[in-house]
Amino acid sequence: MGYIVEELTNGWTMEGIKEEVILRILLSLVLAAVVGCERSSKRHSAGMRTFMLVSASATAAVVTDLYLAGRFAFGIPVISGAAVVGIAMISGNSILFSSKNQIKGLTTSAALWACGFMGLMVGAGMYISAVVIFLALLCSISLFPSAERYLKDRSNHFEVHLELKSSFKLQDFVATIRKLGIRIDDIEANPAYLNSGLSVYTVSLTVDSQELKKDKKHSDIIEALRFLDYIYYIEEIK
Repeated sequence: MGYIVEELTNGWTMEGIKEEVILRILLSLVLAAVVGCERSSKRHSAGMRTFMLVSASATAAVVTDLYLAGRFAFGIPVISGAAVVGIAMISGNSILFSSKNQIKGLTTSAALWACGFMGLMVGAGMYISAVVIFLALLCSISLFPSAERYLKDRSNHFEVHLELKSSFKLQDFVATIRKLGIRIDDIEANPAYLNSGLSVYTVSLTVDSQELKKDKKHSDIIEALRFLDYIYYIEEIK
């Protein structure tokens, strides 16, 4: 009986102290939970539990590979490689396409991918590197969005989701846009609204007017266009 217990608990002593394995898993969970909370607070589909599971799984994969390498001289990190593939699949599935031709979930997908590698680092005992990745990841998704929105809103290029009450009014919309000093780069009909009774388009625009470039934000331009009686709805595609 004692021999069986010893064999079952042998994995705990991979590095001489069983607490090290527990520490790595707990640290992985804590760091991932912080990132997941930020995503959950913004009502993203991948929240705290998803991030914790991805990170903990990656950590467990590395710990298992290290154990196999130490006990059986098995030098190929098969489980860690499988974990990387699994993380890629999970993060890829978090990307969604809305009916307004908007791609959603890219940031969450990239965050899951980075969180998985953070878990791999923790599992390998690369604590400092893992914390650096954690801080970079947290800053990227919580501090930088405001700066990104500021730059995007003052860019000369933007896209809008446009719903017209009639397809015959598209020509009037184009004429109005040109009078404002805005160039239309592309107009694409949205088939998702084919039977809605509306004419729906995705329009790519470039601001050419020096006055608009200097004083107006995208939101100001779109707000002015909302007053046109033939426009049912318009919004910027972020």
